[in-house]
Amino acid sequence: MGVVFGGRLGYVLFYNPVYYFWNPQKIFAFWDGGMAFHGGLIGVTIAMAYFAYKEKKHFLEVTDFVSPLVPLGLAFGRLGNFINGELWGRVTDVPWAMIFPGSDGQPRHPSQLYQMMGEGFLLFLIVWIYSSKPRLIGKVSGLFVMGYGVFRFLAEFAREPDRQLGYLAFGLSMGQWLSVPMILLGLIVFLRPLKRMATRGPSQDTVTRDTI
Repeated sequence: MGVVFGGRLGYVLFYNPVYYFWNPQKIFAFWDGGMAFHGGLIGVTIAMAYFAYKEKKHFLEVTDFVSPLVPLGLAFGRLGNFINGELWGRVTDVPWAMIFPGSDGQPRHPSQLYQMMGEGFLLFLIVWIYSSKPRLIGKVSGLFVMGYGVFRFLAEFAREPDRQLGYLAFGLSMGQWLSVPMILLGLIVFLRPLKRMATRGPSQDTVTRDTI
């Protein structure tokens, strides 16, 4: 629920606020499309905070457990974007450029695949391997948030910006501007984790899996 409602509200607030201000009945018209990862992340974070409070666990312990698996979901989500021919990239002349159905007929970057590999599979490997080793609580969460922000920021250079927004300050897209605070927040959490060790990672700790 956190992903769905957070993702939708994130799209409404970050990507098309004027339209939905004048058309509030469309806010929850999920079938019309329009989801934002950054909003979904906020929604999931709120849900995990509630879960941590209810189960009397530290919030960062819960996020450390969940974070290594999130990139896999992102990878398959981007694959779905590619199959659906949506969220395509900028016009390019690279040899692997593609012409997407419903586009203007110009060859474009398959940016969905770039994101699938970067914020999906590559980030999964980085976070999963790191989480399997002893580390302070919070470092896995910080690494994931920072890593996603970096991969998303870079991928946006190949991705077509949203039509209703275009490029914002300094020629950056909304996705890039939303990724900047993620990078900073992730870096802060990574450098200033809890002074308590999480001795086993999600790939090894079966007891933790049963209790979180």
